[in-house]
Amino acid sequence: METSNPRSFFQGIRSRELHGSRVPKRSYIDCLASDFSEIGAIAAEHNGPPMAISFGKTSRNSHIVAMSDEDGYLSLFDTRRKFSASASHRENADRTKVYDWVVHQNAVFDICWIKDDTQIVTASGDQTVKVWDIQEKKCTAVLVGHTGSVKSLSPHPTNPEIIVSGSRDGSFALWDMRCNSTSKNTLAELCICPTAVVNGAHLTPRAKRSRRGKAAPRSITSVLNLKDEVSIATAGAVDSVVKFWDTRSLKSIVTQTCPHMESNEKERRFHGITSLSQDLNGVFVSASCMDNSIYLYNVLQLEKGPMQSFSGGRIESFFVKSAISPDAAHILSGSSDGNAYIWQVNKPQEDPVILKSHDGEVTAVDWSHFEVGKIATSSDDFTVRLWNSENRYCPSTPSPSAIRRRIMAIPGAECRRLLMNESMHISKDSRNSCPLDEGLDESNSLHPIKMPKICTPESQKKQSKLDSDMSEMFEKTPEATLKSPSSVLNPPSSLKRKTIRDYFAAPTLNL
Repeated sequence: METSNPRSFFQGIRSRELHGSRVPKRSYIDCLASDFSEIGAIAAEHNGPPMAISFGKTSRNSHIVAMSDEDGYLSLFDTRRKFSASASHRENADRTKVYDWVVHQNAVFDICWIKDDTQIVTASGDQTVKVWDIQEKKCTAVLVGHTGSVKSLSPHPTNPEIIVSGSRDGSFALWDMRCNSTSKNTLAELCICPTAVVNGAHLTPRAKRSRRGKAAPRSITSVLNLKDEVSIATAGAVDSVVKFWDTRSLKSIVTQTCPHMESNEKERRFHGITSLSQDLNGVFVSASCMDNSIYLYNVLQLEKGPMQSFSGGRIESFFVKSAISPDAAHILSGSSDGNAYIWQVNKPQEDPVILKSHDGEVTAVDWSHFEVGKIATSSDDFTVRLWNSENRYCPSTPSPSAIRRRIMAIPGAECRRLLMNESMHISKDSRNSCPLDEGLDESNSLHPIKMPKICTPESQKKQSKLDSDMSEMFEKTPEATLKSPSSVLNPPSSLKRKTIRDYFAAPTLNL
C-alpha cells in the first residue's frame, strides 16, 4: 500500500531555515458555510451502535472508513462507491462494505490504522488490544495487561510497532510489538505484555486519600502519541487536566495543563475529558470536555492554558468525541443533542456549522486526511453518516498552523555543514542526469566553488578568531539554540535532543 509520511511542523523547520518559507498548497477548505451536504448513510448491521470510526491514513485508502461497534465487529466501507438516495441505510452498507468480521467478543471502543493501512489495532471491553492483518482478517498479536476496558489507542508517529493505550483501570501502557512473545491464548494468538505501565495516572490527591474499598473515578479516556516521538498526552474522567509524559522516564509527568489553571480540585472534579486529538503537524492538541466545551492547546505554550475554546454542542457522555482537522483549521465534534458541529479555529466566537440528520447522540467523528472536506459522524441511531463540503477555495485568515513563526536559525557551523552536504547531493544528481559531466574530475565535482575572501590580513585574522569563538560557543553552550522550537524534534546533530520535558516545569495546580 502507498506510504504517506507527512512532515510535522518541527520536521520542516530546518528545511525552511535553509530554503526559506514556502506557502504550501491548501489541502482543506479555507472557509466554511452551511453548505455541507450528506453524501450517504451506512447502517450498523449488528446489534450494537457504532463505537469508533476512522478513515484510512494513506492517500490510497483515505476513502476507506473503518467502524467498530458494541457487538465486537469491525467493518470497512468504501465511501467512493455510489450511495443511492432511494436505498435504505442497510442496502447502502451492503453496497459499500469491503470487509466485516468479529474482532472481539465485547465492545470495541477505539481503533487505529498502522503500517501503511495494512493493519488495524482494536481496543476492547474485554481488557485486551488486538492487532489485525486486514487482508487476511487475522489476529497477529494480542496485547494483554490491562485490568479494565481499554478505552483509547494511539500509534507512534514514526514507528508503527509502538502503541500507547489507556484503560478504565486508570493506567496507560506502552507496547512494542517487536517484543518476543512466549505465550499464546486459547485461540493460539500471540500474547504480548506491555513494556511500561503507569497506574493511577489521573488519580487526584483526594482520591488517593480515600478510604480503602471506596471506588474513585480514575478511567483514562484518551491517549495521544505526540509528534516529538517521545511524549504522550493523557486525559481522564476525573477532571479536565491534560497530562504530558516523557516515555523515557515515566515516574512523573513533564507538565500538565487545564482550562482554568487557577481553579481548585472541586471546580474541576466533575468535568472529565472525553477525547484528545492533534493536528497533522503536532502543534495543537484539542480536548473535548464534559463542561460542554472543546479546548485548544498549543503544545509549546501549555503553561498559558487553552488558546481557544469552542462551545455550542452538548457533551453529556464520554462517548461524545471531537477531532481537529489535519490542517488545524477546523474542529469537528459530536453532541448529545443529535447534531454534529464544526467550528473555525480562527473564529471561535462565530456560530458553528450544524450538521443535522442523526436521530440519536452523535458520538465518534473523523476527518479524511486526503479527501478535501470529507467527514464521517456516527450515532446511537445505528448509522454512520458521510458528509462533504461543496465549498470551493476562497481566501480567509490563515489557520494557526499556516502562520509563519519566528524561530532561531541553525548555528553557522551546523548550517555550513548542512549546505555542504546539500551541495554534494546536488552535484551527484547533476552528474547522473547530464552526460556532459561524465568526463569531469569527480573530486572537483563534489565540492562547491569557494570564492576568495578579499580583506586585509588584520581583518582576516579577526574574522578567523570570531569564527573559532562562535564554533566553540555553540559546542560548549548550546542553550541558545535549544530555545528554538526546532530543537523539539530535530535539533542539530551536535546538540542534545530536546523534547517537551525541557520546555516546561510542571505547573502547580491548586488542589
